[in-house]
Amino acid sequence: MTLQTDVAAHYGRDELLARLDAALRQLGKDPTRLTIDDLAPIDEFHARGREATVEIAAALPAGITGEVLDIGSGIGGPARYLAARYGLEVAGIDLTPQCVATARELTRRCGLEDRVRFLEADATRMPFASGSFAAAVTVHAAMNIADKEALYGETARVLVPGAAFVIYDILQGPGGEVAYPTPWSMDGRTSFLVDPPALCRLLADAGFEVLEIRDRTAESIEWFEAMAARAAAAGGPPPVGLHLLFGPVFAEMRDNLLRNLREARIAPTLIRAVRR
Repeated sequence: MTLQTDVAAHYGRDELLARLDAALRQLGKDPTRLTIDDLAPIDEFHARGREATVEIAAALPAGITGEVLDIGSGIGGPARYLAARYGLEVAGIDLTPQCVATARELTRRCGLEDRVRFLEADATRMPFASGSFAAAVTVHAAMNIADKEALYGETARVLVPGAAFVIYDILQGPGGEVAYPTPWSMDGRTSFLVDPPALCRLLADAGFEVLEIRDRTAESIEWFEAMAARAAAAGGPPPVGLHLLFGPVFAEMRDNLLRNLREARIAPTLIRAVRR
């Protein structure tokens, strides 16, 4: 198997929509008529969830005209948020066929299919003409991409000069090797973390100017601790949550994330950059 198929297999879970529909009904929701808030507990699939998505959106410049690219869009949460809250047009790309299919269906159920589209595509070989997008975001995706030169080079290629690029990813911390499993890798074979200085060099080489770096480790620790406390108090996770994506192993993944965060093995980081 190639790296791309390994990554797609990690995230591609069968019957995700069926499990989600059952969980939504348990909460008294109609799965055929949804809002982005109904889906936030599962499709904000990154450290700090909706809180981080709000920060990512706010890091984009006001008044964007043109389509925004979401690189590694998963099942579509951030893309739908940008469309619903800011009226933006968004194209999301992801390697995993199941994620793309689920993103399209959830977007249709939210009534946002006229603003958001999803494509199955490799972020290191994007199927777009140069200068196609007015801005780009990527949320917890580069951890699974080995060829970061190609990733950021392709991002620069498809953006217009002066376009904003907002990155929110898990970076390598100074505390040592990551403990697995984590939500992005079961054993580390599909994990390719870089530290902040290395990422800044990669971005500069690709044609970006880094404007700001925000370490969100402390906030992420607080968020995961609160998630674990709620699950313990309730005797298990809520009906709709990230466990639907991974099943019982998610509890171990969450515990490892907390350990990795507390021991400075990883650093969730938001970076604002601009295409030169």
